[in-house]
Amino acid sequence: MLRALGLADAGDDERLAEVLADRLSTCRAEWVQEAVYSAGGLAVAVSSDTPDHPLVETFDFGDAARALPGASLPASGVRVLDLTRVIAGPIATRTLALLGADVLRVDSPRLAESDDAHADTGQGKRSTLLDLADRADRGGFDELLDAADVVVTGYRPGSLDRLGLSAEAMRERRPGLVVAQLCAWGWSGSWARRRGFDSLVQAANGIAAIEGTGDQPGVLPAQALDHGTGYLLAAAVLRALSERRGRTVRFSLAGTAAWLVREIRSAVLEGAEYSAEPWLATATSAYGELRHALPPMHYDGCPQTWSDAPTRWGTDRPRFRDWRNA
Repeated sequence: MLRALGLADAGDDERLAEVLADRLSTCRAEWVQEAVYSAGGLAVAVSSDTPDHPLVETFDFGDAARALPGASLPASGVRVLDLTRVIAGPIATRTLALLGADVLRVDSPRLAESDDAHADTGQGKRSTLLDLADRADRGGFDELLDAADVVVTGYRPGSLDRLGLSAEAMRERRPGLVVAQLCAWGWSGSWARRRGFDSLVQAANGIAAIEGTGDQPGVLPAQALDHGTGYLLAAAVLRALSERRGRTVRFSLAGTAAWLVREIRSAVLEGAEYSAEPWLATATSAYGELRHALPPMHYDGCPQTWSDAPTRWGTDRPRFRDWRNA
């Protein structure tokens, strides 16, 4: 950002914020947005408009990859290959793990991960590292894909295509597969291949203006677009499994933002002040003792929490638990 604004030599002293503010005050927001993006950074102009994005896109392709056994939990016996990062995608796969799925997250050893992020979203799952540019690792990954019922991806549209992991290529290899995809800005338009995250989408899609006061943009609490999109994605996967369909489902943070602004009516909470304590629990994990939020799902027989605490990121074998009837 500093390089894009001509401040690469501004240093990091205590006056940097003041120097940056002075520079920004002379620029149009849209110019900053494009200049920073061109320089490899991320910035968006705050907008009061909410572009129209679909909440979900669905494409059916025949019957499910295999018959699933009857079980007490909705996703028991389901093998999920998790190719997601940060919050939204890992929330979706963490939810499927809560409901019984065997979820294996696969990351590149070239991309670092935050211990805090993985401790939060790795519950109920296992985690392995595979370099898909390495022949041996790619062979192991293809074996996982051949056994999977669901693949969840959270990378920019087109970014996995060069690895032969487009939705079409994965379905061709594994007919009947459920492919669940998410991105920041939607699946068409000039911004589709741009990087992005929750706070930026809120700024560009009207939410920051709604939540703000005067010239100060606001924000929804708790990265609400990430969490909301993650739960919607998990629900769409469960729907595809229950209907025994091979299916591609697509969600975006921008689509969730449009749905919240255009379709959901806000209401004032009544009653006692909200308390987080009833929703908190403690678990022992490879990361030490974790104080964490309980899952938000409730139905008769629903697990109260995850069966397993998060393992250390990248330390599990690249195998599903049960390879029979692959």
